[in-house]
Amino acid sequence: MTTRIADVEIPDSALTREATELVRDSAGELLYDHSRRVFLFGALRGHHRDLEFDPELLYVAALFHDLGLTAKYADSEQRFELDGADMARDFLLRHELSVDRARTAWTAIALHTTPQIPWRMEPEVALVTAGVEHDVLGLGFEEITSEQRAAVVAAHPRPDFKRRILAAFTNGIAHRPETAFGNVKADVLAHFSPGFVRTDFVSMIENSRWPE
Repeated sequence: MTTRIADVEIPDSALTREATELVRDSAGELLYDHSRRVFLFGALRGHHRDLEFDPELLYVAALFHDLGLTAKYADSEQRFELDGADMARDFLLRHELSVDRARTAWTAIALHTTPQIPWRMEPEVALVTAGVEHDVLGLGFEEITSEQRAAVVAAHPRPDFKRRILAAFTNGIAHRPETAFGNVKADVLAHFSPGFVRTDFVSMIENSRWPE
């Protein structure tokens, strides 16, 4: 039976069902509901902009985008975006999707914390970022009606979301602070991780091994 939320059809295939089960079991309620909202808000913003996109690929990329914050990657030393991107690529390749489609999902996840650039790329790349920006930052409110937003939140509630998602960000990256260099997660650690010191770009240049 087809499931629709806010007039967005949830892709229903063996691939998406397995992705849903995997993320629901490994990510917990907070990140699962957030990731489903990312898909829904991304799709709604895509419809508003008349973008043609692959719903199945967008769904998988949205669901996997924050898996790098989970306990599975508690010892990872790379950026959390890369953890989720690598996992999504491997998942899609195991399901015999093309290398190009897997690469698109990888890119969508790897760049979802990088402003502006995703909007110049494939629609699925742009729309993962669009969904994240709407759910986390409140961007693009004018592209989604209040009725659509209410339907999404009714299906996937966001109680105390601001505090809880910031805690998830902090817990997921505090053990690898160097990976926050040059990206928005440095702000998270500056607020919530005692003793965090930003890596300074200017100081890196001035103190590099080059004599001049």
